[in-house]
Amino acid sequence: MKPIKVGLLGIGTVGSGTFQVLKRNQEEIRRRAGRGIEIAMVADLNVERARELTGGACEVVADARQVVEHPDIDIVVELIGGYGIARELVLKAIANGKHVVTANKALLATHGNEIFKAAQEKGVMVAFEAAVAGGIPIIKALREGLTANRIEWIAGIINGTTNFILSEMRDKGLDFDVVLKEAQRLGYAEADPTFDIEGVDAAHKATIMSAIAFGIPVQFDKAHVEGITKLQATDIRYAEQLGYRIKLLGIAKRAEVNGVAGIELRVHPTLIPAKRLIANVEGAMNAVLVQGDAVGATLYYGKGAGAEPTASAVIADLVDITRLATADPGHRVPHLAFQPNAMTDTPILPMSEITTSYYLRMQVADQPGVLADITRILADATISIDAMLQKEPAEGESQTDIIMLTHQTREKHVEAAIARIEALPTVAGQVTKIRLEQLS
Repeated sequence: MKPIKVGLLGIGTVGSGTFQVLKRNQEEIRRRAGRGIEIAMVADLNVERARELTGGACEVVADARQVVEHPDIDIVVELIGGYGIARELVLKAIANGKHVVTANKALLATHGNEIFKAAQEKGVMVAFEAAVAGGIPIIKALREGLTANRIEWIAGIINGTTNFILSEMRDKGLDFDVVLKEAQRLGYAEADPTFDIEGVDAAHKATIMSAIAFGIPVQFDKAHVEGITKLQATDIRYAEQLGYRIKLLGIAKRAEVNGVAGIELRVHPTLIPAKRLIANVEGAMNAVLVQGDAVGATLYYGKGAGAEPTASAVIADLVDITRLATADPGHRVPHLAFQPNAMTDTPILPMSEITTSYYLRMQVADQPGVLADITRILADATISIDAMLQKEPAEGESQTDIIMLTHQTREKHVEAAIARIEALPTVAGQVTKIRLEQLS
């Protein structure tokens, strides 16, 4: 049987990894796919470098449009990134009847509905395992392995840069700015790390997982997104003393507000009990915890980035498409696990309506009555306290820290209480608020 012909758009870190792994494991992949998979064309602006990497094994062009237009290409692998030209090329490939594999989470989180609709109409497949958590097969797990389950919630450490930074802050007691510079020096953080440290990258991935888990359209614009730039080493230390660790989590969760079903879609620093497995995921590693009604909790752990881990996911998609290329389009596994006419309109909940527990730290005057005033405000807002630390003021200081963990409550109640607490003359500056998830 003739091999499947693949066109590769971009041969940077992931593209070169894909080329090398496919070449190295060619025989194993052919046995698993049922036929050969061959990269026949590569498009990259740096043509000379691309020719060096491919060693003359395929045609190399500068214009990616030549690949998506070529009649012999069966599958287009998009590894360019971004929203602009990548969207144009993916849609053009689909229009030309070509299957698509992409690692572009930003593209799918913002234009996924348009892309999946076009693919459905054309009868081609769009595969994107590499778009979420690199080498961890979380998309396949959600879409196929857990298909018997009603997914209740997903919580994931899905950005290696931020996890490395938080791990270093905890281990070494250093502030965010110091660790960020070290992460950039070591190559864990980009020169412009904004998408990572502000939580945008994790939100793209959480958006994609929410669509697969709950049968809703991708809705990145409705996600609540907070990064780690405001976290202080002090809070990481206090969390540790209370038996928790702080991680940047992407959370997608079924919820009900006033009898109406909805979905929480949020990314933010989160306290997790230190005894949980996911709390012990360190360095640049990723992990995703999924709660299904039949299977219970399952944890998926591994490298979330890098040339070969991500290439592993790209090639797995190529194998899947190769196996299914002759299947009737109506009987293939749908892009988002649900048939397009079976998607639900369950709304994404506003952040003010989510329910969780909270870590609150406030700097207060060391004088009688302060704690009573604060607890009265919390009680008025129907917020109960689960645990508390009150630190002795340093010698010669007139202020000290009070740290409280609350039981579960509504976000809007906490925000209202914080506004009142910050207005007290005995409270200095702003109250630090970090959400807390038990994940059990």
